[in-house]
Amino acid sequence: MSADDDTRYEAVSSRDARFDGVFFFAVTSTGIYCRPSCPAVTPKRANVRFFPTAAAAQGNGFRACRRCRPDAVPGSPDWNVRADAVGRAMRLIADGVVDREGVPGLAGRLGYSVRQVQRQLTAELGAGPIALARAQRAHTARVLLQTTPLPVTDIAFASGFASVRQFNDTIRTIYARTPTTLRTEPATRLAPSGPATPPAPARTASGAPLAAGIPLRLAYRGPYAARETFDLLEAESVPRVEEVLGTPGNRTYRRTLRLPHGTGTVSVDEAPHPGWLDARITLSDLRDLTTAVQRVRRLFDLDSDPYAVDERLGTDPRLTHLVEARPGLRSPGTADPDECAIRLRVGRDRAAELVESYGTPHPNPCGTLDLLFPTPGALTGEPDAGPLATALALGTVRLDPGADREETARALAALPDLDTRSAALIRMRALGDPDVALPEGPDDETWRPWRSYATRHLALNPGRLAPHTARTSTVTSTPRPPCGQSSPK
Repeated sequence: MSADDDTRYEAVSSRDARFDGVFFFAVTSTGIYCRPSCPAVTPKRANVRFFPTAAAAQGNGFRACRRCRPDAVPGSPDWNVRADAVGRAMRLIADGVVDREGVPGLAGRLGYSVRQVQRQLTAELGAGPIALARAQRAHTARVLLQTTPLPVTDIAFASGFASVRQFNDTIRTIYARTPTTLRTEPATRLAPSGPATPPAPARTASGAPLAAGIPLRLAYRGPYAARETFDLLEAESVPRVEEVLGTPGNRTYRRTLRLPHGTGTVSVDEAPHPGWLDARITLSDLRDLTTAVQRVRRLFDLDSDPYAVDERLGTDPRLTHLVEARPGLRSPGTADPDECAIRLRVGRDRAAELVESYGTPHPNPCGTLDLLFPTPGALTGEPDAGPLATALALGTVRLDPGADREETARALAALPDLDTRSAALIRMRALGDPDVALPEGPDDETWRPWRSYATRHLALNPGRLAPHTARTSTVTSTPRPPCGQSSPK
């Protein structure tokens, strides 16, 4: 571990933003933990400790840095790549499962005992599921404190805390301030490496935060090919559920959301800032904020590591020119896996018809967005969607963030009316699997674990790489570096 820690310290010394969210460092002489790109003076190596998660740093008694806001960095790209129990657990925790169902609910979804889940997460991440969820709740609370005029008591429960006392104690422990003091601090203080904190809200005279929505800055690392992402979302948009307004370079994507406690609407602006996308989320129940944010992040693939992706794909001479033309190209996911799967099965036009026939009225419509996409249970009688919808409704096909990707692939393959291409797209988009190749397209083992991104490059450049030239029977002998762990420059 000493060699790895030396590499991490080099990243800290160079303030390398590529590692933000991949690991955190804490300074024993100050009791503060930071993101690698923190602009403060680099501490002495002897005073630095490294942690895989913010929760692990907090669990060891360190407080979040006021300058770099380490709790708000993009999520580790490792959780998108990993298909093991730890990766699945982290995706479920990010989706708010521990807050809604407790640790037993998390363990049940993973197919493990509570003790096994606790042991695996603590051994690898330095924190158990409760601590990881607590760190996430604290971040949600800070966002609400600094972007809404909601009473502190409402924020405590909206963030997922069981009591106001627990909320106050957690805020003091992590931020070394009271909630009232935290609220009065500017919410726009940013590190030079890019933002991770929400802007101050425009407060209405009535003080109602839900009408205008909660403004957020959705942080990402590295370059972001926003135009290509918005082009795809615009081409796929289903009326009354989603829409894209504006002209290329200055568009806004909007859609309705079905959430665990209620409904919502989200809008995301195309014009990227250095390190974030502007967004606004309107919710019928603020307890859904964490879940809504994570689902939008998956839709826009904001936790990806473009450095690792471009480095791997760019070394293939057949892809180099494509990667150079579109640095930071993302593989968009979905805000609703079940909806995504059905839409991929039936196509955009048919999906629009299903929305008209079976869509659920949105209780708080916003312009033309007045429906929620129908649930799988409502579509079981439709011939083209029925088998897949039935499997989703019964749970024989699972697409939630903690689903086992291989088990899901086998369940999809067993459906009688689902072709292999649709099954691959569902795995790529609905499950957010970064390593999927379409059956009719080029494939190369050397592109692992980023074949979904290679597929995106080739889809945008048809004919630039002939399928027969992409096949190979050998695998590169160069070991695949861990996600996000390329040597800092």
